[in-house]
Amino acid sequence: MIMTYPRLVALVIAAVVTTLVAGCSQSAIEEMRRQLESQQAILERNQREIGELQAAQAAAPRTVAVAPGTCDTSVMDLATRKGGERFAANDFEQALGYYQDALAACPQSAKTELNVARTYEALGNRSLAILHYQHAANDGDAADEDARTQARAALARIGSR
Repeated sequence: MIMTYPRLVALVIAAVVTTLVAGCSQSAIEEMRRQLESQQAILERNQREIGELQAAQAAAPRTVAVAPGTCDTSVMDLATRKGGERFAANDFEQALGYYQDALAACPQSAKTELNVARTYEALGNRSLAILHYQHAANDGDAADEDARTQARAALARIGSR
């Protein structure tokens, strides 16, 4: 059961009033203090779990339906712009979601693979960064040689063991 803060406060106030009215002993007050600490710990754990679920949801890959072999450049451009804004704000989780949308819209884009790789690197996920740098360097659209060159330089910099 998730205990909200206002509900917890109401329970504590009710317990204190009951204790005062009944003239309980010090041991009863101590027991109530322990219960309050226990409930506070439960509340904090629930808040952490909610935060973790929200972070996981934000990091979940997003998909955009595009026919195989095609590229929806309008979706890619919009998602890339929004991803760049989030990246610049150091909101790497959101940036990754946008860049993944761009990659789903144009799966052969070396530039988009490069953006995904850089974001994974910023998030500290070296193995996925390397994977996407490799895709950008080797499998990406040959028309975007600049992105392919940047991907190769990144692989040399971080090592692709």
